[in-house]
Amino acid sequence: MAYAELLGEHESIRQMRALIARIAASPARTVLLYGETGTGKGLVARMLHRLSPRAQKPFVDVNCAAIPASLMESELFGHERGAFTGAAGAKQGLIEAADGGTLFLDEIREMDLQLQAKLLTLMDTRSFRRLGAVRQTSVDVRFVASTNKVLLSEVKAGRFRDDLYWRLQVVPVNIPPLRERGDDVLLLAHAFLRHHGARCGRAIEGLEPAVADIFRRYSWPGNVRELENLIERIAILETDPWVRVRHLPDRILREVEGRAAPAAAEPAAVPVGDFHAATERFQKALIEAALREAKGRHGRAAERLGLSRHALRHQMRKLGIPAEA
Repeated sequence: MAYAELLGEHESIRQMRALIARIAASPARTVLLYGETGTGKGLVARMLHRLSPRAQKPFVDVNCAAIPASLMESELFGHERGAFTGAAGAKQGLIEAADGGTLFLDEIREMDLQLQAKLLTLMDTRSFRRLGAVRQTSVDVRFVASTNKVLLSEVKAGRFRDDLYWRLQVVPVNIPPLRERGDDVLLLAHAFLRHHGARCGRAIEGLEPAVADIFRRYSWPGNVRELENLIERIAILETDPWVRVRHLPDRILREVEGRAAPAAAEPAAVPVGDFHAATERFQKALIEAALREAKGRHGRAAERLGLSRHALRHQMRKLGIPAEA
């Protein structure tokens, strides 16, 4: 996700923002983030750092699933010259690089059990030795770890150390999946449309109402990352100023409708004049209902309709709906 803030107005996100601010300002040295893939664990870790007194010190991001187990110890703890074959010089580890700041251990479940024991000792003593070193090195680091697994189940299965689990579990933060965040999916979609539309040199008005309805009903297994990737693809490949149902992948339509996107039906034989009048009546009724539900707040009504605020006001002027409706 390309944003510095955790966007959303759902109560779970409001509470999380307040929790993050409290934890960031606290002396807590370990924080554990739970969340499905794509929910924004890295974003939350960066917010914890940015809002903390450590903000001017380094934020070091370590993807535990991306570094081979044979290299992880040297990457984290560093080594002295000659510590092992190929160690031609001394190397500072990522833990030392994060001194005074935050070390983010993404997907910590993937860390080797033996290395978990060394990490626990570091957390308890606030000191460590580089590979091949004699002297201890002291560090002041906040450890933020993340996982998309139920760590207690991993402990019971023998894949994660119970002592490290309880050390990390002091301050747990649960990040809700997108499917549980209500209309936040529309708020995020519009934010991504503005961002990626600007990057692609396009002005995208918003989502057509049918797309907004699909977005609310879809389960988003890839969460916010899946939503942003979809919007970015549409911004790059499509030229329509609106996001239409035809722009959506079949997998989304199949889940929401229980079938692939239907073939275009033949239009009913309606006189053009009557059709336009009926369409305008329907649009007016739809907008007025959304405004009533939003208690006159144009921004909230626009979200409900899958429109930008500018597009909603344009439609209101076109249909003769007063601004205070």
